[in-house]
Amino acid sequence: MRLHRNLVYTTIDSLNAIFNEGEYADKVVARALKKDKRWGSSDRKFVAETIYEIVRWKRLYAEIAEVKEPYDRDNLWRMFAVWAVLRGYPIPDWRQLEGTPERKIKGRFDELSKTRAIKESIPDWMDELGVKELGEKVWAKEIAAQNQPAKVILRTNTLKGTKESLRNTLMDLNIETEYLKDQPEALVLKERANVFLTDAFKQGLFEVQDANSQLVAGFLDVKPGMRVVDTCAGAGGKTLHIASLMENKGQLIAMDLYESKLKQLKLRAKRNGAFNIEYRIIDTTKVIKKLHEKADRVLIDAPCSGLGVLKRNPDSKWKLQPEFIDNIRKVQSEVLESYSKIVKPGGKLVYATCSVLPSENQEQVQKFLKTEIGQQFTFVEDRKLLASESGFDGFYMALLERKVSK
Repeated sequence: MRLHRNLVYTTIDSLNAIFNEGEYADKVVARALKKDKRWGSSDRKFVAETIYEIVRWKRLYAEIAEVKEPYDRDNLWRMFAVWAVLRGYPIPDWRQLEGTPERKIKGRFDELSKTRAIKESIPDWMDELGVKELGEKVWAKEIAAQNQPAKVILRTNTLKGTKESLRNTLMDLNIETEYLKDQPEALVLKERANVFLTDAFKQGLFEVQDANSQLVAGFLDVKPGMRVVDTCAGAGGKTLHIASLMENKGQLIAMDLYESKLKQLKLRAKRNGAFNIEYRIIDTTKVIKKLHEKADRVLIDAPCSGLGVLKRNPDSKWKLQPEFIDNIRKVQSEVLESYSKIVKPGGKLVYATCSVLPSENQEQVQKFLKTEIGQQFTFVEDRKLLASESGFDGFYMALLERKVSK
């Protein structure tokens, strides 16, 4: 087990782009993995996992290394040295790693790990907010779970095949998967692999989608032939799932504020063989008004803090600001009030977020039900999914039904 200079240099360059230039970790990692065609799968795995690890534990490693932002290259090397010592790598005799104080690093790790915000490597404000909203006990478990790397979960595209046939296809490619209890379309990868390079992916046999995220479309209770509106479709993971549950029958309207996201969705839909989707950019209020009381089902996958998906997006711990959460709560109230009008009497609405904060979830729904439009809805049920209980992303979903006027 030794460190290779070119892999470590790429890691340092990538950390500089994420920490100092504000780039998104997933984009930086994707770029890093294309850097050298000679790298094997273990080389790429080292680069990707090391970048994500140091991003995930940034605060802890910076405190141990006694460095402060903005990090210059020496600071980044010191943080890398902390990672290497704690992971048990022998420190090579490179100029940048000279004089790495191994015993001091281990001692500081033990000392600093007594403070939760440092141990779990999150900003103080986030720790305080988590405790305030979930309570000390639940938050402690939840943030620890959010620091575990995310598993790779596939969702079978049932427009093109079954979970069993997909499993066999992947087995032929030496990609082993396991079934997930109570998840009709999910397969879990036994070991991480770049499934996007497989012909099975290019043929649209599956999408990569977290197990808890896969529960949202089913919760909406769609049937073939319905008119369904996904109001915050984005790049469309849940839209594509809804299309497959509708068996391409009926009308599925995918809406978003951003044309670029809908373009991505179009490409994915083509690959998936999902052809009952219409695309609408929300560029004026008229787009919503035209659909008032027209839909059997409406999904509001609302913008949120993303505090349920930190294991998947560890850099968002550092990008997120308390003001953003205050603003996003206002946006959630507005979209719930505005988009709920699309549901026809007797139709159903699901409000969902990938947050674990009650102020973005249950409290938003309770507040909505007291509004003028909200009083036309009945609360049916909700589901609060914590990473600490499920092992997957944190999610919330509430099912509401619009009353039929007498």
